[in-house]
Amino acid sequence: MLDILAITGPIYLTIVLGFLSVRWRVFEKADMRVFGKFVLNFALPALLFNALAQRSLGEVLNVGYLLAYAAGSLVVLLAGLWWARRRLAQSRSASAYFAMGMTCSNSGYVGYPVLMLTLGPIAPVVLALNMLVENLLKIPLLLAYAEADPGSDGRRPSSREVLVQSVRRLSTNPMILAILAGTLVSALGWRLPEVIGRTVSLFALASGALALFVIGGSLYGLQVKGLRSRVAQIAVGKLLLHPLAVGLAVWALSATGIALDDALRTAAVLSAAMPMLGVYAILAQRHGHEGLSSAALLATTVASFFTLSGLLWGLRHVLGWLPVV
Repeated sequence: MLDILAITGPIYLTIVLGFLSVRWRVFEKADMRVFGKFVLNFALPALLFNALAQRSLGEVLNVGYLLAYAAGSLVVLLAGLWWARRRLAQSRSASAYFAMGMTCSNSGYVGYPVLMLTLGPIAPVVLALNMLVENLLKIPLLLAYAEADPGSDGRRPSSREVLVQSVRRLSTNPMILAILAGTLVSALGWRLPEVIGRTVSLFALASGALALFVIGGSLYGLQVKGLRSRVAQIAVGKLLLHPLAVGLAVWALSATGIALDDALRTAAVLSAAMPMLGVYAILAQRHGHEGLSSAALLATTVASFFTLSGLLWGLRHVLGWLPVV
């Protein structure tokens, strides 16, 4: 078990350090937003661009991985929507954020550092593939579903308005632009001038530790009181059902002849097992669901230390997908 703690320990110690830095007033919570903007707008885009631009297009566009991760995610997404709407009698927007918490992983802030420690060089490519599924499929679908709720004037936005908003949001997303630019450079076989390549690499190196630090600082002050039942359901969906569904999708695809190697199978299941994305509560503010979202983010991030450690142990010592060190 010590070999597993050597992977998860540094991740969560960095998160704790970020939490304590705000608690002890080394930084203010508002500072975390500034650091977060740097990670989202510069560090992670640089990491994604660097990873894609330095690889062949065949390495980057792994269709089998995209299918497995997307299929498993969509199963849990639809189940989450159904459960929230039919069993919990929630509004469309509340159901959308309930399902978002269950299926939209924190691929950049938590996922990438974990994958880097476990799988090494393929981690940036996996991050890019995850970002494509999340930003082009899951998040637009869920936000469009949430927008179907009537506004304060009782009017529902038209399908065209929702589509325009989604396209506008994607066209200004730095990570999506970085993925497109990196894929273009890879497809054309260009080699960046050394001075530009080194500059991009400098920004990319800042992503891992700072992203985790921001997560920890952002968790300070969040409360779970009065929301335990729904928070627990979201956490179970995210940390248990999502990786299980993606693992089953990997198995189903292999049965049809689309097999992934051990590293990519591990990456898909681990990516699904991450806590929800860091901007979960920020997205939910638009429809007034930030309270539940913040509580779920706190509880799921804390619980993920134990579930991820257990999953890594199983992948290594039971399934043998990770080498024993």
